[in-house]
Amino acid sequence: MAQATLDMTTSVAAQPELAFRGKSRTATMDAVEDIIYGSVAGIAGKYIEYPFDTVKVRLQSQPDHLPLRYTGPLDCFRQSIKSDGVRGLYRGISAPLFGAAAETSSLFLFESVGRELLYQTKVAPRDNELTLPLLWLTGAISGVFTSFVLTPIELVKCRIQAPALSEGAQVAPLRPLAVIREVYRHEGIRGFWHGQLGTLIREAGGCSAWFGAKETVTKAFYRLRLRSATSEAEQEAIRSKPLPLWQQAIAGASGGVSYNFLFFPADTIKSRMQTSPVGGAQQRRDFWSEGMAIWRHHGLRGLYRGCGITCARAAPSSAFIFIVYDGLKRHVPMQ
Repeated sequence: MAQATLDMTTSVAAQPELAFRGKSRTATMDAVEDIIYGSVAGIAGKYIEYPFDTVKVRLQSQPDHLPLRYTGPLDCFRQSIKSDGVRGLYRGISAPLFGAAAETSSLFLFESVGRELLYQTKVAPRDNELTLPLLWLTGAISGVFTSFVLTPIELVKCRIQAPALSEGAQVAPLRPLAVIREVYRHEGIRGFWHGQLGTLIREAGGCSAWFGAKETVTKAFYRLRLRSATSEAEQEAIRSKPLPLWQQAIAGASGGVSYNFLFFPADTIKSRMQTSPVGGAQQRRDFWSEGMAIWRHHGLRGLYRGCGITCARAAPSSAFIFIVYDGLKRHVPMQ
């Protein structure tokens, strides 16, 4: 194996020099794998989380000047299914499937880019395992770059998921191309990055937590397993094997919950901005004005509206994404 003595306590996503990837790996091969395997994992995870995401956006986007339409996640589920059936919870999933592929592949690709930046700038030696603080840092770097990919996709998704929020104005169309035409007609190309600051804050902090928490838990599980080893050979055997699936799932789920809970207010503000009427007489608020408006009307609770349902869907979705991605990296390496 290429690096038999390497400490393999980090996952595939965080350590590109894993032994099973061989000596002939190139940066191009790794980038192609990040894009393809990240896309597959993202699409699979999106089918799990999308109904919960629809409920989250509808809870976040309720207008301040009207009584709350939904009393909570379960009530939103009930009303949504009664109104549109289960299919209504998957409304507009075509754009998010593309978005999930773009998001997840970008996250893993730019995390690799962040790692390469650390190597190139001599912050970390290439032959050594990255420390946990540096793994949290590469996650933040990934989030910054990914935010610029995500903002236009999420703007279209949010306007499809919450179409009836423009009281007194034209209701947003429910098809991606119609939404794209509407935004472009009223605001041009720049309009697709409405809410960019919220996405940037959420992704930079959230992705740091997504990768960092996952790797922190992964390392903790390996430490526990190594305690039972009685010889160097047994320790090496433990390091060379992936964790059991249930431990991988817990590590991935911890990343998903950390990502969503820590920076959820930024996501709430972004969703409110992106579901506001386009081209109406009412002036669209910037990030800080929207945040202050929510705070004045609903306080901290308003900024975390929909957080519970989001964390509930993020746990299994992130667990599944990491398991699929790491599994593909481990068993289907590209030549």
